[in-house]
Parts: sequence; structure tokens; C-alpha cells
Amino acid sequence: MKKAALHNLGCKVNAYETEAMEELLRKDGFEIVSFDDKADVYVINTCSVTNIADRKSRQMIHKCKKLNPNACVVAAGCYVQNFGKDVADELGADIILGNNKKNDLVPKVHEFFASIDREKPILDWYDINDGSVDYEDMIIEKDSEHTRAFVKVQDGCNQFCTYCIIPFARGRIRSRQIPDVVKEITGLAKAGYKEVVITGIHLSSFGSGTEFNLADLLEAVEKIDGIERIRMGSLEPQIVTEDFAKRVSALSKICPHFHLSLQSGCDSVLTRMNRKYTAAEYTKGVEILRKYFDNPAITTDIIVGFPGETEEEYNTTLAYVDEIRFAELHVFAYSKRKGTRAATMPNQITNAVKKERSSKLIAQGNKESELFKKSYMGKWVEVLFEEKIKIDNKDYYVGFSREYIKCIILAEDKDLSNQILSVKVTKFTPDYEYLIVEI
Repeated sequence: MKKAALHNLGCKVNAYETEAMEELLRKDGFEIVSFDDKADVYVINTCSVTNIADRKSRQMIHKCKKLNPNACVVAAGCYVQNFGKDVADELGADIILGNNKKNDLVPKVHEFFASIDREKPILDWYDINDGSVDYEDMIIEKDSEHTRAFVKVQDGCNQFCTYCIIPFARGRIRSRQIPDVVKEITGLAKAGYKEVVITGIHLSSFGSGTEFNLADLLEAVEKIDGIERIRMGSLEPQIVTEDFAKRVSALSKICPHFHLSLQSGCDSVLTRMNRKYTAAEYTKGVEILRKYFDNPAITTDIIVGFPGETEEEYNTTLAYVDEIRFAELHVFAYSKRKGTRAATMPNQITNAVKKERSSKLIAQGNKESELFKKSYMGKWVEVLFEEKIKIDNKDYYVGFSREYIKCIILAEDKDLSNQILSVKVTKFTPDYEYLIVEI
């Protein structure tokens, strides 16, 4: 029996696609082994969101040949979609699968092993930006990495933010049909999954150009027996309307956790980023969510040091973060991305300034995260426990509340994996990483 190992780089959509490719190989008779083991086939699902991601993708491809010089090395995903055609001969991979070509994995692997001449890589790639690309249906029956199951429902992006390369790597927006999603999640529920995370490259555009939308999908998933919690991936603030919030809040299985991408709290920076909303419009979305949900977790991403960001613009963002009171803040220092408009903009910010601004914003975010977690002291929360971990030589089960707060409970002699329990928050770990709960 041939052995295969897979490694994922990048986002939750990539992780889903890696799981789907793993199932394709398993069904073809491959034994799936750890990526550090010697395998006959190595699959790297590459990422291209930053220059660092590009470098990591190349490094992982080269690592495979060191692990087994005779192995078939498959490079798939965003990095090879952006550059694979141009660097195919020097990349070191035996098979290059562009995006929307991952379902071709098994036939291409067989083609490789049947080939006598293996000097030239097998290139399965096409221009994903020609406007006529259909949604590539992939499906998973289980998720080997999580108690929660991630399900991809949408691909592509039409936004063209000035700092982002992903629209070029993923093509234009396209969506799965709702019955296909329901069928997959029904199978996952039968396999024992209780929580499903709905993901996409630009999830808010799900159903764009069709007669259905994201709220329609969530209402359909709500009806699936066995699924007890529905969580959404990253959303654009424009999706949060009165109608959307009213419909979603009526669903008992929806987790009150909304990751609304912000990037900057300053309108002039948002304009240069080509983000299609203002800070005031973002605030309106947050107010709507807080109207329909009791103390929801609002989390976000912010980029500091975007080209031309003045001290005044940065301070505007800092004040805005203080105003919104996020449950969690993910801060990124702007990094030039070749092929994007922002990379050629004037007034690039120095690394020293970006580092200083990042540190200050991270500290502000940590303070607000602590306040949000403290608001649950003495309250009862619903937690899906996932796995056993050790803290200070004690065994705990760790899981997430509906608000996506990490919670831990003493393990004792019970197996709590994949169980949803109502528990009371009694205290915190000193670093506020976990809520400590009791039954």
C-alpha cells in the first residue's frame, strides 16, 4: 500500500480542501501518514496571501524531496496558481495543481507513477480569472483535525482590495448549491460532528448572482438533525443588515460570534485599501448585531502601517477600536505583496514604525479581550469540548463556548471529547487565555 502525506498552508478554506484531497487519496487506497514520515506521495496545499507564505510554500516543496527523493511531490493551491506556470521547471514539484484543479489529484498521481519520463512536471493549471470558472465541488466525510467540521461553500473574490493578491489566485466569486451543502453537512452530522463552520474565500458574497444568499443557507443548515451549532467564517460588514440579523438571530443553532473584517478604523485608509464601507457603516453593523444578539463576540482583523498611514490616521483607528470594544483583535503589520496596487503606493511605512504601532494596538486589543471574557464571570456558558490538554501538570478538557471563547474544565475520569455541556465560569487562567469552568 502506497503512503501519502499532506500539509496545509494558509486559511480555513485551504484546510478544507486539504481534507478533501486526503479523502480522495484514502479512497484510492493510500495510507495517510504524518508529513514527517517517509511517503510515496507528498501534497502541499500552498498559500500566497503574503510573500512569507510564498517562501514557506517553496520551502515545504523542497523539504519533501529531502524526505524521499523518489516520492511524487504535488504542489497545489494559491501560490502555484499565481506563479506555478512560470516557475514550474524550477519549483521542484512533480505535479502542479492550480486552484479549481484539486479534484484531479488522484488521476495526476497515477499519471506520474505510470510515466517513464519524469523530468518535466505535470502541469494541471489554467487561467482562473477568465470569468467562466465554475465552482469546484469538493466534499469531506470527516475532518481529521477538529471536533468542529469546516465546510467550504464559496470560492473567489471580486473585491480587489489594494493589498490583496487572493482575487488573482482564486478567481471570481462562485457558490455551491444549497442542496449540495446540506447533503455534505448531513453526512458530517451522521459521522458525529455537532458543530459546523461555514467558510469561503469571500463568504458574504455566497449566492451572489443567484436567487439564494447566506441567510438562506443558514436556515437550511439549521434544519439538519445532529448539528447543534452553526458558526460562520469571516464576514464583510456590509452583509449585516436588519433583515440578515433578524433572520439569523431567529436560528437557535447560530453561534453569536461574528468575525467582521475591519482592516482600518480610518476612512481615508479604507479608501486607499479599496474597502467598500466607512467606519460609520461598520459601526452600524455592529450596533445591529448587538441589537439582535445578547453580548455577541465581535472579532476583527486590522492592518497597521498601510502605505501613507499617518500618525493621525493610526490614532483614529486606535480610538475606533476603543469605541467598538472588540472581543478579539487580530493585528497585522502591512507587508508589501508583489502584484498588488498597494505595493507601488508612495510613502511606505518603515518596519520600526509598523512594529511600534502593532504593539500598541495589540495591547489595546488584549485589554478589550480581557474585559469581554470578564463579562462572563459567574455566568453559565455552553461549551463544546474537544480534547485533553495539560496545564501546570493537571489534565483539562479544552473547548469553545458559542462565543468562541476557550474554556477548560478539570478532566477527572470523564471523557468529555465532542460533548456539549452547560458550565459555569468560575475564574480565569492568569494570562486570560482560558475561562475555567465547572459543571
